[in-house]
Amino acid sequence: MQKNDVMPEFAIRTRNLRKTYSAGREDLVEALKGIDLDIPRGSIFGLLGPNGAGKSTFINILAGLVIKTSGSVDIWGNDIVTARRQASSAIGIVPQEITVDPFFTPRETLELQAGYYGVPASERHTLEILVALGLADKAEAYTRRLSGGMRRRLMVAKALVHRPPILVLDEPTAGVDVELRTQLWEYVRRLNDSGTTVLLTTHYLEEAEKMCDRIAIIDNGDVVACDETTTLVQKLDRKEISITVLETIDTVPNSLKRLGAQLESSRTLVIKYRPSELEIAQVLHAIELAGLSVADLSVNEPALEDLFLEITGKGTI
Repeated sequence: MQKNDVMPEFAIRTRNLRKTYSAGREDLVEALKGIDLDIPRGSIFGLLGPNGAGKSTFINILAGLVIKTSGSVDIWGNDIVTARRQASSAIGIVPQEITVDPFFTPRETLELQAGYYGVPASERHTLEILVALGLADKAEAYTRRLSGGMRRRLMVAKALVHRPPILVLDEPTAGVDVELRTQLWEYVRRLNDSGTTVLLTTHYLEEAEKMCDRIAIIDNGDVVACDETTTLVQKLDRKEISITVLETIDTVPNSLKRLGAQLESSRTLVIKYRPSELEIAQVLHAIELAGLSVADLSVNEPALEDLFLEITGKGTI
């Protein structure tokens, strides 16, 4: 990983970042409407949003593929305009599209990429990266003979040749089987444990909830939510408790009906409630008043998907 004399507090920081596209002679489309984001150094940060929300535009600005309209972007403390070279060397980006030369081997691909970044031959760690990503036995095979999953791993390898302190993964597990997805996340965890900051976009909300320390949700070019993952989910203030009793019942007892309980089966009651308004102790007291004996009790927590749907009103990202 690249080392700087001064370690920035934020790996990536944007202020009032805007991007406007011309859709015609007069029409303008605002892809980003003044994005303020602080991505802490050493975090795994998720950037989520519906299709067309502005995620790709944001990442393409970081990559230098799209020129911002206004605002500022700092990558590892370097402004992308006044210190473009330093900013580029601090970040490795794995795009959605798989772009590898079919006539190069993985070893040749990484060596070429390292040369592009000006990494001296004596400082390259090609074999180490290939081993880490499970590609060592394919080091001399033409990339056209690699499976889709292996090519995606090679894309991650390309992003790491210059040891960047920041890794951006744009939909890294799209179309990847479960085994490869697990291997990839294990490796990302190891990178993060060693100090690499990871910025992730993904269509898999469960994946984001499991992997990310913090999450920002972007919709229509605006950041509509940004916080620690657990804090975001807790903001829903919604839970569901399922109670299985020993007795057979055909109606909801009054003490539980007052709490909004519904009969799911002859022995199971379900209560949907707000933790800010109702405590578990009150539920247990209502069960006792009803003269029922608890056989099992479980509380279902809200998920990131619930929050995403509530904020954006959309089911696809």
